[in-house]
Amino acid sequence: MRIVSLLPSATEIVCCLGLDGELVGVTHECDHPPSVRDLPKVTRTLIPHDASSARIDALVREQLATERALYHLDMEMLEALAPDLIVTQALCDVCAVAEAEVLDAACRLPGNPPVVNLEPMTLAEVFDAITAVGAAAGRADRAANVVTGFRGRVDAVAERTASLPDGARPRVVFLEWIDPLFNGGHWNPELIALAGGVDVLGSPAAPSRTITWEAVCAARPDVLFVACCGFTTERALEDLPFLQSRPGWDDLPAVRDGRVYFSDGNAYFSRPGPRIVDSLEVLAAALHPELHPAPVAPAVAVLARSAA
Repeated sequence: MRIVSLLPSATEIVCCLGLDGELVGVTHECDHPPSVRDLPKVTRTLIPHDASSARIDALVREQLATERALYHLDMEMLEALAPDLIVTQALCDVCAVAEAEVLDAACRLPGNPPVVNLEPMTLAEVFDAITAVGAAAGRADRAANVVTGFRGRVDAVAERTASLPDGARPRVVFLEWIDPLFNGGHWNPELIALAGGVDVLGSPAAPSRTITWEAVCAARPDVLFVACCGFTTERALEDLPFLQSRPGWDDLPAVRDGRVYFSDGNAYFSRPGPRIVDSLEVLAAALHPELHPAPVAPAVAVLARSAA
């Protein structure tokens, strides 16, 4: 089978099912596992690589208002790759090639290859996505075993969290973007609950949304956890001065207690694939280091405590 993935998380799903040898094309953003980085790229983006957070947000809002695409499919490359299966998503209108463009492209390819469309909004639906890719690629048994392993790791975190005494769950504000501020949506509020926190501004099983700084201050978070969508830890930290310049920053309990964390949203929290379980373990270790073991290696996720 010749598989083309149109989403980084889908690429990771394909590879975790042992299908990396059958993956023939990926997006310009697919970077994990490292073996996929040299595969042909079937997409390109209009977002400049050095754009500021505010500029990226403006481009995204313009796309939503005008229906202009930020990501384009390289139809010539796709035709040359002649895929038997295309894995894409309809979850987010701005983070990948539009669903309609993918379906139209598939209809124009020889054999009209099937398209698996992934739309997970919760942790369970992420596991369902792995199952769906396994079924479409003839690896249903492998997918079942992989999902069983992931569920076991989630259950282990939940069991440790269950031992927390009353009142020991910190109030958490999870930021998916800094300039402007976005809360955490989709599966992230669920991860916070499993990790032993209370998400005070999250949007469970729903898209993230713009929030005000006043709302953050009013929430009085014990923990501020930042995992910007599409950004590494280092890139997200470049926007830390924006937060530090807000009125009332120094008065937040999270800042006073040194509990401001940055993590790699590009690799973890914004990718609904295999590493979403790593995301849970990283978050749990940050919220309750006395209860949950730290990630097995620094490469799993890099957390940086704010210097404020």
